[in-house]
Amino acid sequence: MASEFSAAAPSPVEEGAAAPASGVAAAAGPPQDPGSQAADRRRRERRSRWYRRDVKWSPYAFIAPFFLFFAAFGLFPLLYTGWASLHRVELTAPNDMEWIGLRNYTRLLDDEFFWNALQNTFTIGILSTVPQLLMALGIAHLLNYRLRGSMFFRVAALTPYATSVAAATLVFVMLFGRDYGMINWFLSLAGFEHIDWQNGTFTSQLAVSSIVVWRWTGYNALIYLAAMQSIPSDLYESAALDGASRWQQFLHVTLPSLRPTILFTVVVSTIGAIQLFGEPLLFNGGGGATGGSEHQFQTLGLYLYEQGWTNLHLGRASAIAWAMFLLLIVIGLVSLAVTRWLRRGEGKA
Repeated sequence: MASEFSAAAPSPVEEGAAAPASGVAAAAGPPQDPGSQAADRRRRERRSRWYRRDVKWSPYAFIAPFFLFFAAFGLFPLLYTGWASLHRVELTAPNDMEWIGLRNYTRLLDDEFFWNALQNTFTIGILSTVPQLLMALGIAHLLNYRLRGSMFFRVAALTPYATSVAAATLVFVMLFGRDYGMINWFLSLAGFEHIDWQNGTFTSQLAVSSIVVWRWTGYNALIYLAAMQSIPSDLYESAALDGASRWQQFLHVTLPSLRPTILFTVVVSTIGAIQLFGEPLLFNGGGGATGGSEHQFQTLGLYLYEQGWTNLHLGRASAIAWAMFLLLIVIGLVSLAVTRWLRRGEGKA
């Protein structure tokens, strides 16, 4: 009887082996319904599909505001201005358009005031761009060396750029005053007569150019400084070992390395000169957009403003705007050609 009981009772090893099996069965629980499994699978597929769409379309959603604002405030005004330039339309009745084709453009070819404004723009651009970039290059070269308080000088160089064009121009108007200006006062100390800066052709253009030079020299100097600091120091060390002086290092190491940056600043400064508006407008005081009594410093921007907002000829002003736009395109093409030529020369070297 005892042998039968012992044979019927499971051994401890069998109990240990049976326990995990029962635990796994208990943990597995009842089998899931095939319908719920299909629903879970569809839910996962839906989430995966939404994730793929999010990854694909989210970047476009992030940049969409820029293109919307550009279309509303950049592309549409450009196209509308081009359309208006082909019509006779007044600012007082912008919806009353009379088709005249290229009449506004051919009129510019015979308009002496347009050519005068173009010549003034070119002259002021030369007088402001060349000294500005030369001075900026020299300032950047000085700031590139270790100086005490270099951060102060960098901030001071950028301060004119942060100054309001209205405030800067009003200060220069007082400096160039005919009777009580400080510049004429210094000239009188040196024995020179007072100069009527505003009514002279070259003197007025020189005065307007000085405002541009003062405002933008520091900005370009910091651009040159950033480019100089990216030049490898090994080039200067090799030049110094070869016996090159500081001036020779600047000519043969710094300037060749700055060619792309110099080209960039020349193009940007030229574009800014073509669009020059605030400085000559405020320098004229209460004379409006005439650019002086004889239009001696009237730029293309002032002439556009005079035609559109003083004479109310919106069609003519639109044609002037598109003429300026075409000039900018020509400048861009010339810049592209010069850039390719420089790269081709570097590749051959």
